[in-house]
Parts: sequence; structure tokens; C-alpha cells
Amino acid sequence: MSKIDFSHCRFLRAIYVVFHRAGATLVSSRLQNDANALLYSVKSFAAAMLAYYIALSIGLERPSWAIITVYIVSQTSVGASLSRSVYRLAGTIIGAGATVLIVPAFVNMPIFCSVILTGWITFCLYLSLIERSPRAYAFVLAGYTASLIGFPAVFDPGAIFDTAITRVQEIVIGILCAALIHRYILPKRISGLFNSKILETLCFARQMIADTLTGKADEISGNLRLALALQFLQGISHHIPYDFAISVPVRNARKVIHDKLARLLIVSCELRDRMQMISTIPADIQLLLKDVQSWLACQNESERKITGEALKECSAKLTNRLASNALTFEEELQVSFTRHLNEAILLLQQCERLAEAIHHAKPAQMQAEDKAVKGYVFHRDNLTAARTALGAFVTILSGCLLWIDSAWPDGSTAVSILGVCCTLFGSFDTPAPHLVKYIIGSAWGVIISLLYSFALLPQVTEFNVLVAVLAPAYLLAGSLQARPATTFMAMGITLTLPILCELGAHYSGDFAAAVNTAIALFSATGFAVVSMSLLQTVQADSAIHRLLQICRRDIRRSVKGVFTPDEVHWTNLMIDRTALLLPRLPRSRQSSEKALNQMLHYLRIGLSVMHLRRFHPQTGSETAKEINEVLNVLSRETDTRLLRQRIESMISIYSAEEHQQSRQLIDRLIDLHCALREQHKGQTDD
Repeated sequence: MSKIDFSHCRFLRAIYVVFHRAGATLVSSRLQNDANALLYSVKSFAAAMLAYYIALSIGLERPSWAIITVYIVSQTSVGASLSRSVYRLAGTIIGAGATVLIVPAFVNMPIFCSVILTGWITFCLYLSLIERSPRAYAFVLAGYTASLIGFPAVFDPGAIFDTAITRVQEIVIGILCAALIHRYILPKRISGLFNSKILETLCFARQMIADTLTGKADEISGNLRLALALQFLQGISHHIPYDFAISVPVRNARKVIHDKLARLLIVSCELRDRMQMISTIPADIQLLLKDVQSWLACQNESERKITGEALKECSAKLTNRLASNALTFEEELQVSFTRHLNEAILLLQQCERLAEAIHHAKPAQMQAEDKAVKGYVFHRDNLTAARTALGAFVTILSGCLLWIDSAWPDGSTAVSILGVCCTLFGSFDTPAPHLVKYIIGSAWGVIISLLYSFALLPQVTEFNVLVAVLAPAYLLAGSLQARPATTFMAMGITLTLPILCELGAHYSGDFAAAVNTAIALFSATGFAVVSMSLLQTVQADSAIHRLLQICRRDIRRSVKGVFTPDEVHWTNLMIDRTALLLPRLPRSRQSSEKALNQMLHYLRIGLSVMHLRRFHPQTGSETAKEINEVLNVLSRETDTRLLRQRIESMISIYSAEEHQQSRQLIDRLIDLHCALREQHKGQTDD
């Protein structure tokens, strides 16, 4: 069959080119992912075998724990692997120390000892849920280390100190081997991913502003704003300090660029609202808009820099000229629009300079960028964390009581696994699906372990042969562990194999012991699925309602002067809350667009309140009284139409005054008026 010629049909030819490129990109991406997964698997297996060999050489009791540690701490990038190693080491030492203090203190009191151990485990879970940064992993490890060491020693506390010391040694060997291999053998640095995501985010930011200025539909603008937040949050990684590829000033720069992009998100909303509210856009503003749109579409970096400087000066001059002649609310809207347009140009320029400085590691360009650096701010909900920890407490303690009452010989193993499940999966809203994946992987792990233990390992007498025999299973499981969709299933294999095979200095295959351990494993994980579904599952609608409720509470507290964060802190906090909201929306019955608009509305209202609160002491008594009345009406969450009319009248009055303080107050009042208009639109839609 001859090749089809599209040269006479431009439309079909364009379609052919698009699909051909898309297909090539997809294939290339899949091949790249496969190569990265295979590289990760080979490096992890090499680290595991190195750790296993060292543990055997120095005569440790259970060298299999060194293998398990390698697969727990290993990540696909250098920074993530090293940070996880550091936090695991800290958590292991703390957890082992706590266990050594708890278990001997309550000898011959198994129930009370179980209660204290459970309390420690769930307290560590609570701290990890509050922390929410990668440091939370240290608290997770402090909890489940106590579970693994403590529960098996409840009825045999005499050897607890030796067990803890040995376990720490095994884990330290695994950590050091994983860190060594991932750091020096074909290291994959996270800085490259960070730089590419920053550039991608800047493209989204320019497109977002361009769509806002052309007056495209709210849905499109909303999607682009969402893409900006998502892409940036994906690009930000708190493992970068462990990457050893970015200097300290550049680490500060990534915080600054986060603050600038967060502010740009707000400026985009302000521009959109003012364009919709201005009845007739003057010719000079239309000319500026046309120039800005051309600048945003420009792909030449050097030309964009030169044009950006000219547009910044032009928009500043236009803002000053309009402000000197503004007398009506409509004219004040025009002034506010050009002011925010000037800010958008400035922010984009700053972000591009910062991105270039980060990419080329030029600290001199970032020292004077911004003094109020905040970076990422985490939302912390003590009540939700306490509820999850309480559910874990009930689950683990119930398992302990069943074990002690039934005198099940392998009950301690089951309860220790139950504690690990509650801490390791406790951070998920719906832990059951992830646990089920882990159970499926564990089932495969049991089958493979039995095959190894009673068919292959009895024939092995040399270490190099053992490595060759273990390689197929571990290379396959490691490759699956590098892919997010199969991570938990692969962990079921990599963590089950060393335990059931009892990899030690000598072959010690015991079919009855392996079966009993497998029964304990599936009993614990099955019990965890049921109990965590009942006690540790957070419904999406409840979580969304809780987040929105906390936002309203913070705004009321800000109006009263109880909650007084600065603007950058509030903006970054609300972006984190939006990031928490996004994965819950697909499981919610609420409208995704409505929930996101509410979050954005609360962000802008909060900023307006903080601006007015900060401006309040600088005004006279009459102005301060009017501001207080506006804030009091706002705190009651009544219909905003009358409040907006009152703000319009205040703006008209202050427009007649020429001093700088009145101009600043007008800017703040217009910001609040536009944010309230967004709320009124939402009420009308309902």
C-alpha cells in the first residue's frame, strides 16, 4: 500500500502531524518511564544486596531488616532518598528508645503495656499528621518502630534492649547503603524536575494573564488558574535541600518565586473582575492591553525583557495620570485595573529572573528580590489529626485485646503489623484502597516466598548465587515500586519476601512458621482494612466542608483582630488548603467549580480584611469608625449588596481627596468590593 499524501489537504495534514507528534511523545514518555523504573530497581537491588552482605558479615541476628530498610527509604531521586533516609534514622532511634523505656516499665502488665505502646504509636501518628512536611516521616517511623519492636516483647521484655540495638544497627546499615548507592551511582537529581516545572508554570502564568485580559470565559480562566497552582505545587519539592545540586541562595529563591506566583494568582482574579465591572474601557487602556497581550505572546526572551521594562513604565505612568483625575467609582475601577496590570507585569518579570537565576545558580540576582520570604505554608488541622489518631488507637488496642485474650502465639506479629498499617496509611482520607493494594502485593509476596524458601534457596550455597536467584523477583518488584500506580502492591512483595524467606546466615526453612507468619500478616491487614474504613476514613464532603469552615472562621477572627497573619502567609496558606481540596473534589457530590470559587473568594476576602486592618491605625477617627463598621457587617455574613453600595459611596467621598492616604484606602476598598461581588455572584448562582 502506498503512503498517503496529505500535501493537498492542509487540514488533514495538520491533523496527521498533531497525532503523529502526540503519539511519538507518548511512546517516548513511556520508554523514559520504563528506563527510570528499571534504573531505580537495579540501584535499589544493589543497595539491598550490599546491606545484606554487610549485615551477614558482622553477624547481625536478622539481616533481612537491612533489605527491608533499603526498599522503604529508596526513592526515584537523590534528594528524596537522602531525606527519607535521614528521617527514618531519626525516627527509628526515637522509636527504639521509647520502646526500651516503655516495655520494661510495665513488665507482667501486658494490657497496660499495650495501652501505653498504642498511645505512643498514635501520638506519633498525630504529630505526623500535624507536621505534613517530609519531616513527618520521622514521626511515622518513631511510631511503627515501637510497634515492630514493642509488641513482640510484651510477654518477653528481658531481651528488649538487645533487640532494639540490633534492629537499629540493621536499619542503619540499610539506610547507609541506600544513601550511598542512590547518591553516587547514576544519581537522578530532583533539581532538573524542579527547573522544568518552574518553566512550565511560568508558561501557564503568562497564558492565564493573557486569557484574563482577552476576557475569555470564567471556566477557561479557572482551569488555567488551577493548572498554575497544580503545576507549581508539583514542582515544589521539600527534598531539594538534600539534593546537593542547588546552592543556599537558590533555595531562598525558590521560596521567593513561590510567593510571587501565589500573588500572581490573586492579581489575575482582580484583573478579571475589574474588566467585567468597567462599562467602557478607555482608548489609552485598550492600547496598553493590546501591547501587554503581544508581550505575553512573545517567545523571544531578550525581546520580552526589553518590552516588559517599557510596559512597566508605561502602565505606571498611566496609573498615576488616571489617579490624578479620578472622581467617580467607574474611574477608580480603571485606576485599580491599571495598578494591578502594572503589578502583573512586574511579577512576571521577577518570576522569569528568579527562574533564570535558579537554573543557572546565580545568587547575586536574588539577594535583593524580596525580604518577606515565606515559601510554602502548611495547613494544620488539630481536630482532624486527633480524630484519625483516636481511630488508630481504638484499632490497635482492639487488636491487642484480641491477641492477649486468645493467647495466639503469633498475635504479637499480627498486632505489630496492624500498628504499621495504621501509621503508614493513616495520612490517607481513604486508606482502605491502598491497603487492599498492599494485601494483593503481600499475597504475591507469600507465593514467591514459599517458592524461594522450599524450592530454590535449599540449593543455594554461595552468596553470588543467592544474589542471582533473588534478582528476578526483586528487579520486577522494584520496577513496579517506582511507578505510583503500583507502589503499594510492590511494597507488599519487597517487604514480605525477606521476612518469610528468613534470609539469614544459614538456610532455616520452616513451612509451619512461614504459614503462621502469613496468617498473621493477612489477619492484621484484613482487620486494618475493616477497622480503618470505619474509624479512620474521612468523607470527601466532610473534609471539604471542614476546610471551608476553617477559612470562614479565620476571616471572622481576622476581622476581630485575633488572627493576624501577613498577606504572604495567608495567601500561601490558602493555596495549600486549595491543594488539599483538589484531590477530594472527584469523590465529592459538591460542584468542583463552586468549591474552588469559594476557596478563592475566602482568600481574597481575607487579604482585603488584613489590608484594612493594617491601614486602620493610620486613619482619622471618622475613617477608622467607617472601616470598623464595614468589617463588622462583613463578619456577620449577611447579604453583601448593601455593603458593596456602602463601599461605593465611601470610595466616591475619598476620591475627592488628593492625599496619598486616601488613594491607598480607595485601593483597599475596591479590592474588598470586587471580592464581595464574587461572593454575590455565587449566592445568585445558588
